[in-house]
Amino acid sequence: MISIRRSAVALGSATCLLLTGCAADGGGSGAAEGELSVLAGFYPLQWAAEQVGGDRVQVSSATPPGGEPHDLELTPRDVAAISEADLVIHLEGFQPGLDDAVASEAPDAAWDAGQAADLSLTTTSEHDHAHEGEEHADEEAHADEAHAEEEAHAEGEGSVDPHFWLDPTRLADVADALADRLAELDPDGADTYADNAAALRADLEALDTEMSDALAGCAVDTLVTSHDAFGYLGERYGLEVVGINGLSPSQEPSAAQLGEITELVADRGITTVYTETLVDPAVAETVAAEAGVRTAVLDPLEGLTDESAGEDYLEVMRANLATLQEGQNCS
Repeated sequence: MISIRRSAVALGSATCLLLTGCAADGGGSGAAEGELSVLAGFYPLQWAAEQVGGDRVQVSSATPPGGEPHDLELTPRDVAAISEADLVIHLEGFQPGLDDAVASEAPDAAWDAGQAADLSLTTTSEHDHAHEGEEHADEEAHADEAHAEEEAHAEGEGSVDPHFWLDPTRLADVADALADRLAELDPDGADTYADNAAALRADLEALDTEMSDALAGCAVDTLVTSHDAFGYLGERYGLEVVGINGLSPSQEPSAAQLGEITELVADRGITTVYTETLVDPAVAETVAAEAGVRTAVLDPLEGLTDESAGEDYLEVMRANLATLQEGQNCS
């Protein structure tokens, strides 16, 4: 069976005071007089905060450029930034180390973006995509196999898929709610935040329309990705998503699961398996090689690097769209 959805302990601020040079970049100390200091957990939250906040906020990210946000480890300097920020935007459950630090250092400044994003997708403990619609001559054998693999994956059962930002409409909802939260902290800027959020929603809805139109006529509607980050994109645009790894890139499949995914690629007429930025492509490349298909890079936008196919969220999402149109044989 295959999954279809799918940190470090923060040091106390007292520890930071014992170390030299641990004032945070960004954070509270980075904001000019009259600006709100906003610390975001990782890139999509940072980008949304910059768009909504405009000149009235100073935004920094807890995840360094090129870092894998799932694997975030906080330094004493990072903890200091959390304690100094006026607002800490995080996604509860996505970066446990940040969640712990926020709870201990800045509970009143915390804002969970997941509440506005409506995280409606969850993992399942089993996945039968490779055999959907097929007749099973030996159902008992398959049931025994399913039970064994279900036990092997029980630890991840029922996990909430956090990757909401790959659905632009959900990111727009988060931006609207963030505008309200910023207005609570800075009432004088309420109109600015509302206007900026409205402009951002217009941009994101335009992107959504482009994606809906471009992905409406794809010959291949199964999306095989390196890790299970694209569930919300698939739900929005009618694509069935199979993540080789789980919700976290470190959640690797068994040999049996790799064999099943390889079989699925052949059965579904899939021509492209997607690797991604920030994650070792070896496992996805193995599946592609075994199945005799190509690979292409699909960016889950968990962070930007010099290798990213764009300079901001909108550019990378449009690059993703072009990649999907080719890889899914869209008319």
